[in-house]
Amino acid sequence: QVQLVESGGGLVQAGGSLRLSCAASGRTFSNYAMGWFRQAPGKGRESVAVISRSGGATFYADSVKGRFTINRVNTKNTVYLQMNSLKPEDTAVYFCAARFVGDSNAVTGRQQEYPYWGQGTQVTVSS
Repeated sequence: QVQLVESGGGLVQAGGSLRLSCAASGRTFSNYAMGWFRQAPGKGRESVAVISRSGGATFYADSVKGRFTINRVNTKNTVYLQMNSLKPEDTAVYFCAARFVGDSNAVTGRQQEYPYWGQGTQVTVSS
């Protein structure tokens, strides 16, 4: 089992920035691909950004490319999501998720491939 705890959400004005953190515990962090997903009010959960176990491969949703950056520090068992130029449509609950990959550097944005999830952190962007 992997336990995930997100932090860093909050209220920010449009154009502002936030950095989300996800701390993992319970297993060898470097054996897991990680992802950030979000769910806006009244909408389904969607992929935002994912990163391979080594950090060498990343994937972003078109809606956040050029504004968001995912990275990880395996020695700290933590994955981050730096969010810049935030827009009101970025308002959502943001979830961190993990997927065991062993020694593979495969990465996928398919949320059904991620069995471990955090509780989520609210991000609200005001206009």
